[in-house]
Amino acid sequence: MLYKFILFCFLLFPLITSAQKPANSDKFAHTFSIVAQDPATGDMAVGVQSHWFSVGTSVSWGKSGVGVVATQSFVNERYGYEGLRLMEQGLSAERALEKLKKEDEGVAFRQVAMLSKDGSIAAFTGEKCVEAALHIVEDTYSIQANMMEDENVVYAMRDAFEENSNLPLAERVVAAMQAAQASGGDIRGKQSAALIVVGKDTPKHPWMDKKIDLRVEDHRTPVEELSRLLNVHRAYAYMSEGDVAMENDNPDAALAAYAKAETLQPSNQEIKFWKAVALVNSDQVNKSVPIFERLFMNDKRWQRLLKRLPASSLITIDKSALEYLLNL
Repeated sequence: MLYKFILFCFLLFPLITSAQKPANSDKFAHTFSIVAQDPATGDMAVGVQSHWFSVGTSVSWGKSGVGVVATQSFVNERYGYEGLRLMEQGLSAERALEKLKKEDEGVAFRQVAMLSKDGSIAAFTGEKCVEAALHIVEDTYSIQANMMEDENVVYAMRDAFEENSNLPLAERVVAAMQAAQASGGDIRGKQSAALIVVGKDTPKHPWMDKKIDLRVEDHRTPVEELSRLLNVHRAYAYMSEGDVAMENDNPDAALAAYAKAETLQPSNQEIKFWKAVALVNSDQVNKSVPIFERLFMNDKRWQRLLKRLPASSLITIDKSALEYLLNL
């Protein structure tokens, strides 16, 4: 009897796996997502959340000067890679998607959305996608979801995206994702999220392709964590702006940038440190003193770091003033 049972399971296993995962599928990624373009800047974004580990490594695709893609449900990553390649060759989103669908024997299990830099948008929900599964295509965006609590998830995303038109594109996408989750989201729950923003134009260097590239791989509240990371990203963008200003011997501009960063991340010690350094470099040593005092009280390593900066020309200060700061 045991032998017959093992043989039965062995023969049945391929049928089970093929039923659960159609041909050319890389991962399960039942999810909600949005692809969108900012009509003012031409920037393009794709945001996604799922009850699946590391959803951003398979669902969300984007390339500056080309477009963005969300490929989900039973994921075929070819839609992402080839979709971008075809749009880069000049095909509209509609033509690129239709071409790939014709070449996909598991098309009934797919849910895909593509947006090209020229503003063309195409989306598809296969008949075998798990209920609730649907998509909405509007003038500058497409929202798609499958295996949702109910159809209201998609409409909640649409309403939130429309109501937050005053926000930058990335924040607007996150607002739509937050509304989706509040409306019920994935019927299984939540686990990971991702956000990509790319530009309308091809960047000067390939490594400058992504304007924003954030992923939450495994978290109890992934969309909220994504929102937090976006805030940190904005703060560190100002930090980078300040660093460039410092390199260009413009401490006043650096100080302004660091101040903006601190507004977004008021408890960030790194930001406070470089703000204090910028104060020193703008001949405002007295204003830097209370900042350095608090930093050194919390962690002496900031004090040791300060001592190393003159050798790298990152701070301009005479020896006596530096000794004073190092002995706070």
